[in-house]
Amino acid sequence: MADKFEFQTEVNDLLNLMIHSLYSNKEIFLRELISNASDALDKLNYLSLTDEAYKSLNYTPRIDISVNKEAKTLTISDNGIGMNKDELIANLGTIARSGTKGFMQNLSGDAKKDSSLIGQFGVGFYSAFMVANKIEVVSKKALSDEVNKWTSDAKSYEISNSTKESHGTSITLYLNDEEFADTWKLEGIIKKYSNHIPYAIFMDKEEYVAPSGDEKEGKYETKNVQINKASALWRMNKASIKTQEYNDFYKQISHDSTDPLLHIHTKAEGKIEYSTLFYVPGSEPFDLFRVDYQSGVKLYVKRVFITDDAKELLPPFLRFIRGVIDVEDLPLNVSREILQENAIMRSVKEQSVKKILSELAKLKEKDREKYIKFYTFFGKVLKEALYGFGNDKEAVLDLVLFKSSKRDGLISLKEYKEGMKEDQKSIYYISGNSENMLRNSPLLESFKKNDIEVLIMDEEIDTIVMPMTNEFDKIPMKSISHADIDDEIKSEENSVDESKLTNTLVKMREILKDDVKDVKLSSRLSDSVAVLIYDKNDPDFAMQMMLKQMGQNDLPKVKPILEINPNHEIFTKLETNELMINDISRLLLDMAKINEGMNIENPAQFSKILTKIMTKAI
Repeated sequence: MADKFEFQTEVNDLLNLMIHSLYSNKEIFLRELISNASDALDKLNYLSLTDEAYKSLNYTPRIDISVNKEAKTLTISDNGIGMNKDELIANLGTIARSGTKGFMQNLSGDAKKDSSLIGQFGVGFYSAFMVANKIEVVSKKALSDEVNKWTSDAKSYEISNSTKESHGTSITLYLNDEEFADTWKLEGIIKKYSNHIPYAIFMDKEEYVAPSGDEKEGKYETKNVQINKASALWRMNKASIKTQEYNDFYKQISHDSTDPLLHIHTKAEGKIEYSTLFYVPGSEPFDLFRVDYQSGVKLYVKRVFITDDAKELLPPFLRFIRGVIDVEDLPLNVSREILQENAIMRSVKEQSVKKILSELAKLKEKDREKYIKFYTFFGKVLKEALYGFGNDKEAVLDLVLFKSSKRDGLISLKEYKEGMKEDQKSIYYISGNSENMLRNSPLLESFKKNDIEVLIMDEEIDTIVMPMTNEFDKIPMKSISHADIDDEIKSEENSVDESKLTNTLVKMREILKDDVKDVKLSSRLSDSVAVLIYDKNDPDFAMQMMLKQMGQNDLPKVKPILEINPNHEIFTKLETNELMINDISRLLLDMAKINEGMNIENPAQFSKILTKIMTKAI
C-alpha cells in the first residue's frame, strides 16, 4: 500500500520550470545526482569514524551507475547514509530553505545561465526531471531495516515499502529518450563534472578484449570499471595537475558553469600540516550580499569531509572564495567552538588569508585586465576589511581601486601616491552615491585649479570604511568635504580676507543659525557661489544617509558649514543691497544642498524666492 502526497507549492513551480524552460544544459542532472550521492557518503564516512554506533559498519564507499537500454532507465546508486520515510518527504517533497524563491528571483531568461544556478540553490535533485518522466528513489538508512520507495511523475509522489540489501540510496530515472542511456556519453559527463569526487564511480562498460597479439580474434565484453579518478585534487602535486583539471574541480564544488578567475593551491608542511585549494570565481555568487550567505569553503580533516557550512574558516570580506581546507591535526568530530578557538585553525585561517591577499596582489601587478574583472565583481566585499582595525587592513589597502578626478579607469593608492605633487600633504578623496554629482561638485574646484588629484568614491561602502582609514603608507587620507583640509589647500592666490565681508557674514550667520553650524568664507571655490562642508568629527551627508539605511534613525541632527565664495559678484552686489540678504542666504543654502544631492526642506519657499529674484533680474 502506497501513501500518496502532493508536492509543496514551491516544488511544483520549480518542477514546471525544470521540465519546460531549462533544457539547454540537461546533462548537469548527472552532476547533481552524483554530488548528492557523494554528500550521503560523506555523512556516513564521518559517522563511521566518530560515532560508536556506526563504527561496526563494514562497507567500501562507492557510487554505481547502471543503464538498461531496453527499459530506457538510468540508475545512480550509493551506499551512503540513506533516508527514512520522513527524510524522503523532507528532502524530496519539500524545500526547507528559501532555495526555490531565491532561484526564481535570480533567473535571467538565459536558459543555459539559469540552469547553472540549480546546484548553487540546493535544488539539484529536481533537475533529473529535465530528462526523465518518472523517478523512483529506493532508500535504506544505515543501521535501519526499513526500506522505502519514493515514486513521482513530477505531478505528485507516493511512498511505499520496498526491499534493498544494503544501506544507501538508488535513484532510477525513466528517461524521455535514449540520449542518456549511452554509456559513452555518461562517461564523458562524469569525467567532465565529477572526476574528482572523492569516491569511486563504477559503471558497466563494453571494452574490446583481444587475445595477446591477435586483434582480429578479439570481442567486446562488459566490465564493471571505475570511471573517475576519485582523488583529492588538493592533495596532489601541483606540477601534475592541468589547468583544465583545476577548472573542472572548481565547477564540481561550486556548481558554477564558468571557469574561475584564479586558483590558489597550497600545501603546508612543518609544525602545522594542511592543504588548501582556493578559487576566485569568474562570476558573483548569488548570495554574495546576503546576511545568510552560504560558505563556499569545505573543511576536511585527513581527507574526511567535516562541513561546508563554517563561516569561521575565512573572514566575511573573503566570502566569495570557493575551495577546500584539509587539516591534519584536528579531531574528526571538530565542533564550531574548536573552529573558532583552536590555535591550529587560527593559524590556518591567518595563513590562508595572507596567501589569498598576496596572490591577488600578484594578479594586480601581472594581469591588470583580469584583476579589474575580479575587482568589478568583488571590490565592494573586499573593502569591508577596511572597517575597524583588522590585521589585514594594510594588505587590502594595497588591493583596493578607485576612480580619479584626473585619470580614466581605476587607480590604486600606490599609483595615487606616485602622482602626488611635491608639496602635497595628504591623499584627498570625495565620497557620495553619484559619480556624476561628485565629479561636478564645487568642492573639487580648487583641487582642479591647483592640479591636485582627488579620488572619486561613489560606492556606498566607501562612506562607511573610508572615515576609518586614516592613512596609507604613512600619508594621511582626508575627505575634501571636511573643514580640516582648509589649511592644506590655502595659498596666497586663493587666500581670503574676512574683513571684506564681515557685515555679510554676521547677517548670514544670524539668518541661517537654525540650519548651519557656521557661515565662512571659502578658499576652495573659484566659480561656484557656495558649498556645504562638515566639521572634522561630523559625518558628511553621504555617511548620514548610509547610517539611516542601516537603521540608525535616531541620529542627532548634524548641521553643515556653509562656505561662500568671497570673490563671487553676488557678494559684491549684496554689500550694497542688504535688503536681499535674507532671500539670498536661504537660496544659497538650498542651492548648496541640491549640489550635495540633498532634498531641500521647503521646495515651495525655494521656488517662491527664486521667482522673486528672477522677476527683479528681468
